[in-house]
Amino acid sequence: MRARLKPLVQQFGADFVMANAENAAGGLGITRETAEELLAAGVHVLTSGNHIWRQREAVKLVEEEPRVLRPANFPSACPGRGAGVFVAPGGGKVGVLNVTGRTFMEPLDCPFRATDEEIPALQERTKVVVVDIHAEATSEKIALGWYLDGRVSAVLGTHTHVQTADERILPNGTAYITDVGMTGPRDSVLGVSRNAVIARFRTGMPHRFEVAPGPVLVNAVVVDIDEQTGSARTIERIAREFAPESHATTSTSRTQ
Repeated sequence: MRARLKPLVQQFGADFVMANAENAAGGLGITRETAEELLAAGVHVLTSGNHIWRQREAVKLVEEEPRVLRPANFPSACPGRGAGVFVAPGGGKVGVLNVTGRTFMEPLDCPFRATDEEIPALQERTKVVVVDIHAEATSEKIALGWYLDGRVSAVLGTHTHVQTADERILPNGTAYITDVGMTGPRDSVLGVSRNAVIARFRTGMPHRFEVAPGPVLVNAVVVDIDEQTGSARTIERIAREFAPESHATTSTSRTQ
């Protein structure tokens, strides 16, 4: 990300960058060092999900660093915050809300209710509100997208590590994609070394998971939002592969 993010920002003229970083620390959780590296690379806010507490130091991190969010539908006793308004370098304000799903995941508060509770406070300060729904079930993400259509600028799905091809602008102006995808090794199983995952499926026995080597895949979306209305104009899906010594190969798709 240190090498690749700034050229992407320049190419697309991005004013604000957010990234889901819950697996940034060697594929599991987030540490202060990892967070600081990503923020220094040009990310303005880090969202997370169900693995946010896998590194012990994350508890203090989310308490002290407002740019690192944990899902808003975690119990209120949890440290940190699930939403915030952040100022882009150009001066514009962006509201970011992080929630996690419940289907096939740990039982938490309702993400639909959490968005109802958090969005009005964000909209008092800015028209631009982006929601990261970190969930396993595509149906739950799609349902939340329709539920929030016209109420927020974008609903962006994360968690499954596989970029989906359903990016679109919903009828009332909300940009949507079921999963933004993954930044990590291309020749892997969700970022993990292939042999270890295959062995676990074949034998049912535990195997040590390690981040796979090789070319890196960078998945992202670029959303163009009208700052006056909060409605999205376009959403563009990005998938780029970077070999260690070579230039990138590029794949992009635009819908409006």
